[in-house]
Amino acid sequence: MEIWINPACSKCRSAVSLLDAEGADYTVRRYLEDAPSTEEIQDVLDRLGLEPWDITRTQEAVAKELGLKEWPREAGSRERWIVALSQHPKLIQRPIITAEDGTAVVARSEEAVRDALGRR
Repeated sequence: MEIWINPACSKCRSAVSLLDAEGADYTVRRYLEDAPSTEEIQDVLDRLGLEPWDITRTQEAVAKELGLKEWPREAGSRERWIVALSQHPKLIQRPIITAEDGTAVVARSEEAVRDALGRR
């Protein structure tokens, strides 16, 4: 299991605390320092069953600079969104946990973290 976090994020810290409390075996990826490649983002999206715009933080300053709210949310624009997430990892919703069963969850709640724990 791997968790993508920003240590400054309270939801990330809560998720890590819960994983620790449950004795989970996991690795931490500080994705702002170790930005995921477009292939890794594609893999996580496949695991989540989501589109790139579903995990994009559109209120970030860089999102506004890029004009993301106006970008089409359709299959033909998918690659453009994935490239933006890779180039600007701050745009990626957090935390994301990749579970051992090949799935993933956006773990913004205790329930979501527990869901990931149940997928071991």
